[in-house]
Amino acid sequence: MTSLAIAVIFPFAMLYAATSDLVSMTIANRVSVLLALAFPAVAYAAGFTPSDIGAHLGVGLICLTVCFGMFAAGWMGGGDAKLLAATAVWFGPTTALFEYILLASIYGGLLTIGLLTIRMFFQPVTGIVFVDRLLDRQTGIPYGIALGLAGLTVYSGSVWVHIAARTAPF
Repeated sequence: MTSLAIAVIFPFAMLYAATSDLVSMTIANRVSVLLALAFPAVAYAAGFTPSDIGAHLGVGLICLTVCFGMFAAGWMGGGDAKLLAATAVWFGPTTALFEYILLASIYGGLLTIGLLTIRMFFQPVTGIVFVDRLLDRQTGIPYGIALGLAGLTVYSGSVWVHIAARTAPF
């Protein structure tokens, strides 16, 4: 059961967040809440000690605090801030967290450059609501795409995958 939770919860939350941000420019609170609430249960079932779980939750709280400051300054969206913090809970105080932040920055930069370039050449006249929103020069960047992709990239090589393989019933 633990391996199933590991294989489903985090990856599908990341996919949902990225897709939702692409289509609607929003990341529902329920995604971040699911990640934050599921982590302690999955981590405990996977054999994490209470102090390990506490350390992971502490990292998430620190990230939430920093991201809230960035949101208040207008540097990032609220959904992005909450998603980044909830994702940080899963990676905890490990090199995976730094890899996640680095990849999210790289993917986000490429996404931003790509969208700004496309917006120079195309007008929002396709008739497809989310495409026209993406093409509108007044629209922000759906950074949840970069966060989701970075999360999936790092997660695929993380300790979580090794735990899932070790606890799989087959």
